[in-house]
Amino acid sequence: MYTATNTRILVPEFDYVRPSSLPVALAELAQTGRQNRPILGGTDLLVQMKMERRTPTCLVDLNDIAELRGIAMTQKGLSIGAATTIRQLAGAQAARDHYRALVEACNAFSTVPIMVMATIGGNLCNASPAADTAPALLVFDAAVELVSQAGRRTLPLHEFLVGPGETALRDGEIMVSVRLGRPAQGTGSAFIKIARVAADISKASAAVSLVRDGDRVADCRIALGAVAPTAVRIERAEACLAGKRFDAEVAEEVAEIVAQDIRPITDVRATKEYRRTASRAIAMDALKTAWKRAGEGRVA
Repeated sequence: MYTATNTRILVPEFDYVRPSSLPVALAELAQTGRQNRPILGGTDLLVQMKMERRTPTCLVDLNDIAELRGIAMTQKGLSIGAATTIRQLAGAQAARDHYRALVEACNAFSTVPIMVMATIGGNLCNASPAADTAPALLVFDAAVELVSQAGRRTLPLHEFLVGPGETALRDGEIMVSVRLGRPAQGTGSAFIKIARVAADISKASAAVSLVRDGDRVADCRIALGAVAPTAVRIERAEACLAGKRFDAEVAEEVAEIVAQDIRPITDVRATKEYRRTASRAIAMDALKTAWKRAGEGRVA
């Protein structure tokens, strides 16, 4: 008979290494004969280890690798090192000026101690359908840069997120950075999350980024979290909105498409019926907020 372990301690034994350079880290991860796991903040992995859901034989700590840290705004857009913490990203001026939905997603991220430890790379590589940053990153057409001893490659985020707890990461590969394109002038964005309490995992979340041209929507992105196997763009809703004059009736029409196209489940946090109803409401509110911000004469 299975008996739950004391989740306050780490039961299995494991090795621990902390390389100071990317080549050394990749060499450690490429070693055969052991189950290697990279670790940054550890806010997901250590909990999984305490519950014995994951039992790596070696943790490769990536926190001393300078290439994985930092936030930089260029003419092409924003580059975020995978080891950048959620708290650092929430406070970054470039993110606050140009990627409002992402900052709001970071500020909705659990408690402050978790925000201080958790990283953008860890949040994405954990691949929870409810990952707070994923919907916001999707509406900014984010891509992830991955590296192994075999070389580097870049994947759009929607291709990287494969399923619950599953990504396109290959053996011996780590995420180096997350890259976002530079938003067009007249862009507004918003993120809204519903949870049981403020610090909890979301029941449903919605992110919107749209470009305003007078009284019409020139372009838009709509993404939902916790209502499908991965955070997901609602492309049929985007197509419905693009090019149209924005008003309450159009917002309702788009929100209804969102509710139809998601794939929610019933779990301990909410029923699928609740998630569908909630998604309609928060999608509409996010649309209206993004539209208002897009009219403020700057990227928001």
